[in-house]
Amino acid sequence: MIIIFLLFGLIIGSFLNAVVYRLNAVESLLERSHCPNCKKKVRWFDNVPLLSFILLSAKCRDCGEKISWQYPLVEASTGIMFAILGNYFFSPIDLGSWILTAFYLTVFSILAVIFVYDFKYMEIPMIALWLGVGVSLLYLVGNDWQNFHFAASIFDLGTISGILGGVVAFLFFFALAAYSKETWMGYGDAYLGLLIGLIVGWPNILWALTLSFTIGALVSVGLIALRKKNMKSQVPFAPFLVVGTFLIVVLPQAFPALKYWLMIL
Repeated sequence: MIIIFLLFGLIIGSFLNAVVYRLNAVESLLERSHCPNCKKKVRWFDNVPLLSFILLSAKCRDCGEKISWQYPLVEASTGIMFAILGNYFFSPIDLGSWILTAFYLTVFSILAVIFVYDFKYMEIPMIALWLGVGVSLLYLVGNDWQNFHFAASIFDLGTISGILGGVVAFLFFFALAAYSKETWMGYGDAYLGLLIGLIVGWPNILWALTLSFTIGALVSVGLIALRKKNMKSQVPFAPFLVVGTFLIVVLPQAFPALKYWLMIL
């Protein structure tokens, strides 16, 4: 089953690469893939995730232009991400797990687009972000509708928990962006905070933010030590938020004891 999720993730990863490129180039997602340099259409047998990159020696078949390593990296990362999510959340005999897994695969695919786009262009694609917000709200409301009678209090409802987590994260980043005049954080990060709050809920948003800032600090110190960046360099923060969110969703499944400690701390 994990292999199926891995292969499916590779295919989706190829699509996400196209989404990132076309959002920036303002092109339709319905068109066939083409080389950014010579504009020739990519043949179907040159569009196989990972394999085509290797067989083409990372070059366009028509013009010889180098193919960015972004493409295989995003494909492989998405495949691994799908395999992990499928392994921990999917059960063939549990309909609820089908819905939850589909939700996570969808929102983390959207977050992957945001990750790559912000990494490349230092900007968060709002159309992808609001799509994620819409998908999250739809899932939360639908899930609460089905499981309302199991809730012991209003805070057990995913919609309330998600909105509370989203508002807290949004206000936190909005305050940072406003105070620093967008030198520390951008307003786009505030909207991304809203999305990840909906995904992880309250109080997990606090742990997601803590983990994101920790990862961001470690990476930034490493880049400075390697002289790739200096103290005044801007570093996109969305990738750290995406990684932190993914870990806060997956780690408690991999280490059940961690779920207990997150609840009591």
